Amino acid sequence: MTTAAANAVPVLTDDERSALQRRTLVTLRIAQVPSQAAVAGMVAVVALLVGELIENDRLAGTGSAMFTLGSAFVAVPLSAFMRRRGRRPGLVRAWTAASLGALVAAIAGQIGSFPLFVVGMLAFGAGQAAALQGRFVAADLATSSTRSQAIGSVVWVGTLGAAFGPLLTPWERRLAEAAGLEPLVGPFLFASVFFAMSGAVVAFRLRPDPLVAAGLTNPDAERVRPLRQVRNAAGVVAARPLAQLGLASMVVSQTAMVAVMTMTPPYMKDHDHADLSAYVIALHIVGMYGFSPFVGRLIERIGRPASIMLGSVVLGAGTTITVVLGYSAPAVFVGLFLLGVGWSFGLVAGSTLLTESVPEETRVEVQGAGDLLMSLFGGTAAFASGFIKASFGYSTLAYAGTLLAGVLLVYSMASRRTALARVA
Repeated sequence: MTTAAANAVPVLTDDERSALQRRTLVTLRIAQVPSQAAVAGMVAVVALLVGELIENDRLAGTGSAMFTLGSAFVAVPLSAFMRRRGRRPGLVRAWTAASLGALVAAIAGQIGSFPLFVVGMLAFGAGQAAALQGRFVAADLATSSTRSQAIGSVVWVGTLGAAFGPLLTPWERRLAEAAGLEPLVGPFLFASVFFAMSGAVVAFRLRPDPLVAAGLTNPDAERVRPLRQVRNAAGVVAARPLAQLGLASMVVSQTAMVAVMTMTPPYMKDHDHADLSAYVIALHIVGMYGFSPFVGRLIERIGRPASIMLGSVVLGAGTTITVVLGYSAPAVFVGLFLLGVGWSFGLVAGSTLLTESVPEETRVEVQGAGDLLMSLFGGTAAFASGFIKASFGYSTLAYAGTLLAGVLLVYSMASRRTALARVA
């Protein structure tokens, strides 16, 4: 590296930048595997554990809601901390908090304390906040022509952990039972270990810090004032229609996906297929992450708005197929898989569009505010999903997801037309 001036941020040559980007992507990919295994394993059992703790179907989505809201609460402080200190210390702190949260949730499940479980799940959400920030870390040193591919490559590798997470839950439950514990706390104990592994990988390998190397940190930046940061970010996004579309894609995709996914295990349990639900969630998560490299390349080829349109169609198809034939286990498998693929398009294309549509000096704050909004809507959807399922049925929940996908499709079509008109 060469230095422009004393106390200045090192200036990277093209070769150095490329080498650091490759190291960063490898590190993120390694860290994503255990982190996503922790999250996916939790998703497969959390509604079932909540059902045992409080015996109230209407509140079955509470665990997922607290996890998602925890991610939302962490998003803005985490991005502000990274703005001052860099990506590495922020990710390490978040995954450490998640590890402790998973342990607290396991203890709560063992002693039957629902309030303590809620506390643990809020902290657990920090792990998802870290994983979501990982896609933005991948973009720090990427060029405009490789940004979607970089984000997609990091999202993709989470498939390894995310697919195996639910598949490991039967084994984790048996180990917990063999140790004299409640079977459903097993996945939470393993999640604690998995999050700690992710934090350790980042602590040792994410050097030099990509955000520091990109010159996007500011040690004198204002400390966490979430409302002000969100207000400032909202002003930046409001002046940029394509940034608005990117944010809408992230929020709608997350909301529809979380609502339907959260209630799928209880829905299958209602039809005596509880044992199949872990495999459905595993296939769903393969859809979410497994095609991300293809998704990233396709986004570069057809453009961000067109990709969001495609994602909304796939998302709506998934939610419709899940229930259009009544209860059918094969249809649930297919529908949840397509729901995951549609989410992948919405998240990767939306994240890319949001990142490149705002000025560099506001990018980190806008990313944090975007994740906050996405997680808040996702948490609300998870919490409400239990009430909707209990009061109106799972099919109503699924068709509500279809409606959201349709709204996103219309909005993306209008935004794309407006953007093309401005270019002309």
